[in-house]
Amino acid sequence: MLTGTELLAKVKELSDGSKSDLVRAAGYVSTKKDGTERLNFTAFYEALLEAKGMNFGAGSSGGKGRPGRSLSYATKIQFNGNLMVGKAYTAQLGLEPGDEFEIKLGRKQIQLVPLGDTEAVA
Repeated sequence: MLTGTELLAKVKELSDGSKSDLVRAAGYVSTKKDGTERLNFTAFYEALLEAKGMNFGAGSSGGKGRPGRSLSYATKIQFNGNLMVGKAYTAQLGLEPGDEFEIKLGRKQIQLVPLGDTEAVA
């Protein structure tokens, strides 16, 4: 299985191919009991992220259970054209159901301004 710079080079070399071919060429393949091939996409993507400098921390966090997700501060437009702002973000700003906002569009930004307030919440 390729890792590090070798994996990045293989990804760049085969960028026009299918994902399955890329995983297979990088060596992330195992054989099932029935003899069929199994592509290990998860292991491949984890190795790819690690090769790009994102470490997942192999050691224990010291606490019980898994750590919670951290906010990414990124979102995307949904299939129906809506823009979703999750509960974690609204809670962080102390927003409550029923709060009303004016939407102000900037060049490459959207600002939410509470009605009756002059300061942007963005």
